[in-house]
Amino acid sequence: MPIDASAQIHPEARIADDVDIGPFTVIGPHVEIGSGTRIGPHVVISGHTTIGRDNQIFQFVSLGAEPQHRVYAGEPTRLTIGDRNTFREYCSVHRGTTIDQSETIIGDDNLLMAYVHVAHDCVLGNGITMANGASLAGHVRIGDFCILAGFALVYQFRRIGTMAFLAYCSGAQQDVPAFVRTAGAPAVPHGINSVGMRRRGYSNDEINAVKRAYRTIYRSKLRLEEAREALREPAENSPAVRVMLDSLDAAQRGIIR
Repeated sequence: MPIDASAQIHPEARIADDVDIGPFTVIGPHVEIGSGTRIGPHVVISGHTTIGRDNQIFQFVSLGAEPQHRVYAGEPTRLTIGDRNTFREYCSVHRGTTIDQSETIIGDDNLLMAYVHVAHDCVLGNGITMANGASLAGHVRIGDFCILAGFALVYQFRRIGTMAFLAYCSGAQQDVPAFVRTAGAPAVPHGINSVGMRRRGYSNDEINAVKRAYRTIYRSKLRLEEAREALREPAENSPAVRVMLDSLDAAQRGIIR
């Protein structure tokens, strides 16, 4: 097992035979790490943390630390990380709290760049990119293939829909529907993420259907409840509009306007 002699690995940690662990890294007793994962120097992995296969964890990353919440009283809450994720320098991801689901979850194929912070009880999907300094408060939900540009911030309990785009220094104080581009603090809508949709293989017909749905939400002067109802028929003929409508239906604290 390629573990540096200076690393401190608790004997009860469960680590696959081919995991690479760099100098001065510290891994606690309740940690599980899957095959093919590479861990750099000076990393700390603690708590009840499970890490899947083929992840890359760069130097000075902190995974599974206690949540920054006053109600936390030492409960054995969890952090669960999927496969093929990359955590760049100084990322921090905290485990959950008992006031939510007791677990922070990160899916597969995500890229978290330097200084990204993911707080307690967040749930991230797959294929997400969080650029340098982007941060999530507690209880945030991020859909698949979202992009959060540098220093983008998401307020607690908010939901960011599939393939949404938060521009540099965006501040999402309310939910962001799927496919919507945002900018500003507080974040406001600026059209749809058509570039991202094309890259993911969406057809022109689907992109145009989402553009029409966007106009229904943001240009028709309909209330949110009315816009939802107006989109139910188009959603029957467009999977992308269905995804957008689902993100509206999931919004419990309003959407950006």
